[in-house]
Amino acid sequence: MFPSMKVDDEEFVLRPMNCPHHMMVYSNEIHSYRDLPIRIGEIGRDCRYEASGALKGIERVRTFCQNDAHLFVTKDQIEEEFKKVVDLILECYKELNIKNYKFELSLRDPEDKVKYHPDDKMWDDAEDTLRKVLNDIGIDYVEKIGEAAFYGPKLDVQVKPAVGPEITISTCQLDFCLPAKFNLTYVDKDGSRKTPVVLHRAVFGSIDRFIAFYLEETKGNLPTWLAPIQVNIIPVNNEYHLEYANEILEMLKNDNVRVELDDRDEKLSYKMRESQTKKIPITLILGDKERDENLVSYRRHGSNKTYSVQKDMFKDLLLNEIKLKKYEVKAD
Repeated sequence: MFPSMKVDDEEFVLRPMNCPHHMMVYSNEIHSYRDLPIRIGEIGRDCRYEASGALKGIERVRTFCQNDAHLFVTKDQIEEEFKKVVDLILECYKELNIKNYKFELSLRDPEDKVKYHPDDKMWDDAEDTLRKVLNDIGIDYVEKIGEAAFYGPKLDVQVKPAVGPEITISTCQLDFCLPAKFNLTYVDKDGSRKTPVVLHRAVFGSIDRFIAFYLEETKGNLPTWLAPIQVNIIPVNNEYHLEYANEILEMLKNDNVRVELDDRDEKLSYKMRESQTKKIPITLILGDKERDENLVSYRRHGSNKTYSVQKDMFKDLLLNEIKLKKYEVKAD
């Protein structure tokens, strides 16, 4: 953690994690068993005083943004909720076309009586539950003895970046300890107070680290639906074709396409080459024929082939590609 800061009569610390905050949000109200599961999530900024030698680009930094959630469940809901987390991770990886990853089930070392919360039955039940879900889903995983958090077992998704050791992207951690430490309860069917179980869930973990990994994996060749600039419009000659280029620009903007118009006074070949260098998925070239016949001619990143279609047809093809989240960056 960073050192504390004293301001007037108060002392502040930079938040290193979201867990305590979410526990306090839960404790702000009385909950019934009917309310559970309760899911509290945020994309929040955290600060950790990493050693200077451990810092690495945006992969490991001292302040980062993470998508983090805490799921408050009954013991009977652990299996179903854990499965939903795994399904969500798999769905996100499929949409992003991430294939090179592996699941690790981190378990306690039964011989270590100091590091882990001392409750053998809790550990056995928790580990068996997570193992059962993974086996039922049918995904491959490896068990890592002694890699669990002190409060419970966890599932980590490991990826290999271009440089350096493996890093964790997604994680789901089962926690019986923190809810008890914060005196969290819910009213059960019989009117008694019970302590919920918490699942710590991060699908992408640190957004900064995930971006670093994903840009390395794709080499910056992002699919059209994800690219910051999806379409680049280049008029062949500003004097004769700029008006039509602006018409296409407005048409695409009205459908929320991320589009830019390159109307600089530069050679066409230079602007085309720069569009390829920026790895913009689709580049439009608009000249006399396109203006006179209501066409657009386009070229995909990584391809030298140019296609000409009616402007409305192009718009429909583009919007459908974005909607379906296709990945054929060089596809014809």
